[in-house]
Amino acid sequence: MPFTALLISVKKAIEVEYWVINSDGGLTTPEELTDVSEYTEKEFVKPLFELKTPPCETMADLRATFIDQLDEILARADELDKLLVPLGTPINCEEIERLSSERGRIQKRVIGTEFDYASYCAGTHIHFEQQNVVDQLNTLIALDPALALLNSSPYFQGTDVANSARAYLYRKKCYEDYPKHGQLWDYVETVGEWETRLQHRFEEFKAAAIEAGVDGDDVDANFSPNTVVWTPVRLRKEMPTVEWRSPDASLPSQILRLTREANAVMEQIPNSVVRIDGDEAEIGQDTITIPTFDVVCDYAEEAIHEGIESETVSGYLQQLGFDVQEYDTITREIAGREIVSPREARDLRVKYATRLKEDVKSLREAA
Repeated sequence: MPFTALLISVKKAIEVEYWVINSDGGLTTPEELTDVSEYTEKEFVKPLFELKTPPCETMADLRATFIDQLDEILARADELDKLLVPLGTPINCEEIERLSSERGRIQKRVIGTEFDYASYCAGTHIHFEQQNVVDQLNTLIALDPALALLNSSPYFQGTDVANSARAYLYRKKCYEDYPKHGQLWDYVETVGEWETRLQHRFEEFKAAAIEAGVDGDDVDANFSPNTVVWTPVRLRKEMPTVEWRSPDASLPSQILRLTREANAVMEQIPNSVVRIDGDEAEIGQDTITIPTFDVVCDYAEEAIHEGIESETVSGYLQQLGFDVQEYDTITREIAGREIVSPREARDLRVKYATRLKEDVKSLREAA
């Protein structure tokens, strides 16, 4: 993949959500794990735990920080007899409870029972410092099919639903009635156009909430145009960043690989012209060519359902500089069963929690 000699450094950060289990594989709560540091916290459902890195200037710094954080968390988890599971869904489990919050109550009133699908999803979010924001937004939209590189569970409640069950549940089930709130957005020409879309989505959500019996002041107190959507690409005020939310939770080594390769594209942007043309992608010396939005959506759909088993998806990602052969997705390892029982799901959760610990150990030794 050719790059210009001079690359502009872009700060980056990682957020990852992991399921918390006991030694028998049963889902449990994080408890004191969320007190390990200022970068660890609860998620909106009880058995989910989130780790955030601070912004880092270089990939070497991000890698070292991520490994150090995981080491500390895993040590505390051992003391609590808990394990962290790098799967996009729990595979099969009892009903998952959300933590009580006014925000969650409003979402459930508006979205209905479909909102429950989000409770079974764990993902990876990668943040890039805002620079050439329009080009960053459009490029990350074009990178959406790269979610296939981290697909880590094809199962929802024991049934095979897609190569990335998480992406399928979010986009096709949870936000089925509100597609503009949870699915991929089209390219933009200006930041103002993006902000206008956000304002429209907020007004849409508020109107639906009021119709569902929610007080408008309660909506204003818990939501804003910047926080009302759950799209795969978002603008965030923190740092500030462009956030890519498409991939599943996965093993740390795979997350770091994906972050490094996506970051290489993002650092190319300030020295390049980003062009939208045709149905293929190309990274040149001073040009980044991305396909039309409809073509990206087709690739993304195949990435969700077929993953990197799709030659079309793999070929497209290689055009963008991803070394597809270096990714060994968990979905590829565990797919193929027609039904996974709750007991088998517990065993798989323990297996991949153990793999996560081994993965961190290998990263530490390599460092």
